[in-house]
Amino acid sequence: MVARCAGLDVHKDTVMACVRTPGRGRQRRQEVREFRTFTGALRALRAWLAGEGVTQVAMEATGIYWKPVWHMLVEAPGLEPLLVNAHHVKNVPGRKTDLLTELPSSACGRCMRCRARLATVPACDLHGRHAA
Repeated sequence: MVARCAGLDVHKDTVMACVRTPGRGRQRRQEVREFRTFTGALRALRAWLAGEGVTQVAMEATGIYWKPVWHMLVEAPGLEPLLVNAHHVKNVPGRKTDLLTELPSSACGRCMRCRARLATVPACDLHGRHAA
């Protein structure tokens, strides 16, 4: 079980981030923040996740919008980004349909149940070309 995890819902202009950390007793603390997709805001997202002690971040692997977020997070020491098939997360029996609340749950110990997978993403330069 991962004690400190996050789920990201990545859109063209915004990233909704949900962090789950240990709370009182057996409870979990959950905080949601919105970030823009500009480089400075993505750095702020990375800093917030690091400040919360997050070790795993799950995000939906659809479209192309996840790529800059991935490359920003993969640079953070001690942070493991996960790409999750949203269809698998949404179709786990007994789970809610809200992806933002499901992603941190997936990263926090239910990855096997949600069939989350680690993605191999090639290194790219700032223009999206694959690095040599």
